[in-house]
Amino acid sequence: MENIYNITVENLTAYLEQLGAKKYHAEEMFRWLYEKKVKDFKEMTNIKKEIIKSIEEDFTLGEIKTVNVERDKLTNKYLFELADKEHVEAVLMRHDYGNSICVSSQVGCNMGCKFCESGRRKKVRNLKTGEMVEQILKVEEDLKERISHVVVMGIGEPFDNYENLTEFIRIINDKKGLQIGSRHITVSTCGIIPKIEEFSSFPYQVNLAISLHAPNDDLRTKLMPINKVYPLNKLIDALKKYSEKTSRRLTFEYILLKDINDTEECAKQLADLIQKMNAYVNLIPYNPTENLEFLRSEPFQIMKFYDILKKNHVNVTIRREFGSKISAACGQLRSKKEDL
Repeated sequence: MENIYNITVENLTAYLEQLGAKKYHAEEMFRWLYEKKVKDFKEMTNIKKEIIKSIEEDFTLGEIKTVNVERDKLTNKYLFELADKEHVEAVLMRHDYGNSICVSSQVGCNMGCKFCESGRRKKVRNLKTGEMVEQILKVEEDLKERISHVVVMGIGEPFDNYENLTEFIRIINDKKGLQIGSRHITVSTCGIIPKIEEFSSFPYQVNLAISLHAPNDDLRTKLMPINKVYPLNKLIDALKKYSEKTSRRLTFEYILLKDINDTEECAKQLADLIQKMNAYVNLIPYNPTENLEFLRSEPFQIMKFYDILKKNHVNVTIRREFGSKISAACGQLRSKKEDL
């Protein structure tokens, strides 16, 4: 049986038409799923009983469950158990403009970034579309509030799960689905160039963020093995083409690691690397974990790095800190569970 949250309204329409149903039945069913958030197919009272019977035979109504929540003032960290007993995480962040959720796209990750708790555990499998959608539904159910912004920046490399990722975006953006605006959706990649090129033709105005974290090849290769395959000069060239084609502003994510990538020289190199691009830099204070040796940059060093970028006419922000009192580093809560 397939999870009903795996499929778009177009695919649901095609399925129902085989049963002799009309297009509007699929649209109504989507509203039951995503607006009214039913827990049983029988609650769809305006859908014919024979259609409901077929749906119950072919689909499940969800496959994940919440097994742990750590809560802070502005942040909740959720640990979900999947049908096969694997675990993934999502993080809720409260902003003045609404509720944002960071969702996972894989169980584990094969990118092997040295500073990332997720990369410490290898990829087990891709998440299905519905398992990504359900992360949002479970958090909304817990909050009893709407999620307005989504970032695909949790466990996993989203572009390593490209087809399920794009179906996920179609469902959560759909006006009959979760109605999350495309410009309120951000996808983060460590820099898989062929998928960046493919994503430039994706017909939704979704934001693209690049996990950069180093301004030169030597350092980036040490921190992020993907740089051996897609070095900085080729990555930057691909991003410039992406920006020219889509007219979308890029985000460069840069985690500051004490005495490693937070020096004045690194700041100057970063400014030189991305100057004149339609982009901004999001500086991220590191969330240390007990399994990795990296440390958070000192506050004065973060501000010095920020000032150098500003003086070199780079648009830059320092990410507001979320979850330092809970296991908010990517993959940290899952690792605690798996290490038991």
